[in-house]
Amino acid sequence: MRIGQRLGSLVISDIRAMSRACEAVGGINLGQGVCDLPTPPPVAAAANAAIDKSIAIYTAPEGIKPLREAIAADLGRRYGAEYDAASEVVVSSGATGAFAASLLALLDPGDEVILFEPYYGYHLNTVLTLGLKPVLVPTRPPSWEIDREAFARAIGPKTRAVVVCTPSNPSGKVWTEEELDWLADAIEAHDLIAITDEIYEHIAFDGTKHVPLATRKNARARTVSIAGFSKTFAVTGWRLGYLTAPPEAARRITVAHDLLYVCAPTPLQHAMVAGLAMPESYFKGIGAGYQRKRDILCSALADAGLTPYVPKGAYYVLADIRKLGAPNAKAAAMMLLEKVKIASVPGTSFYADPVGETLSRFCFAKEDEVLEEAARRIRSLA
Repeated sequence: MRIGQRLGSLVISDIRAMSRACEAVGGINLGQGVCDLPTPPPVAAAANAAIDKSIAIYTAPEGIKPLREAIAADLGRRYGAEYDAASEVVVSSGATGAFAASLLALLDPGDEVILFEPYYGYHLNTVLTLGLKPVLVPTRPPSWEIDREAFARAIGPKTRAVVVCTPSNPSGKVWTEEELDWLADAIEAHDLIAITDEIYEHIAFDGTKHVPLATRKNARARTVSIAGFSKTFAVTGWRLGYLTAPPEAARRITVAHDLLYVCAPTPLQHAMVAGLAMPESYFKGIGAGYQRKRDILCSALADAGLTPYVPKGAYYVLADIRKLGAPNAKAAAMMLLEKVKIASVPGTSFYADPVGETLSRFCFAKEDEVLEEAARRIRSLA
């Protein structure tokens, strides 16, 4: 069989690979962000009701009207951002599906896309797969400040877009209003498209608030804002996301989404209408619950000498794993799995820079008792 080489350089991600290795030894998976927490009963009940009623045929490629209206209402209530549900909201097959459809619809092969490092590996690989060129701009721990001079140098005649993940996977950075305003000015000055990944919008800590780029200055006119339900309702396997964009961009993305996925899962779209109708106390409690989990894990990492860069948002933490004495990040991750049956993800999954060899990413989206056991095992490394 003659096989094309478009994806020849890509392999299964270290995130997936570590999950499989963890399963093989019966370990605790702090690698992949599977978020194995209970699904809220109203969401599960609504999904079951839709299935019981045989609500199973194709929907419109942009999603069912009640869900798009619920999304628009939620954004207006939460951020004061008024969107037209009919022309500016698209329901997608996961946030990754929204990202792929957006790149396919709005950019051309050879265009350059700026990513901030550490990046989410699926962002990078989707850019590569579609024939686009990634250009990396570093952020620096512990506060993950943006190298603005490097950003200015990264912009060239082929630069068309910039990707922003806030709250960030993997660093946990939450962009400040000042940083967002700086970027809003930059994308306007250079005629760039901003594509934001805001899937962790409800997971922010220590009084930090998530602010969408599209709400700052004139950014909305050139921003595609991607979010979803996987993290908010602990349904990562349901593959339901959404985006908002100016009408013409949303129309083109809808065409691309139809081509790639046809539509998001029908009964599960109905379940998300119920999810968005849950009381505000539920959404406020998400961040508080994860902050407690963050503190459990970060405390154990610090006690073991694996210095954590304590995140401001999302549910991951990058930690310095040099104390383990392994030759590289992948070897360190395998050492953790062999010694204490804890899976993490090598920092090289998120970095082209060699600093990735000194880091590993840990996920704390686990039940408390599982996380406490993981903390006990990590402390045994001290």
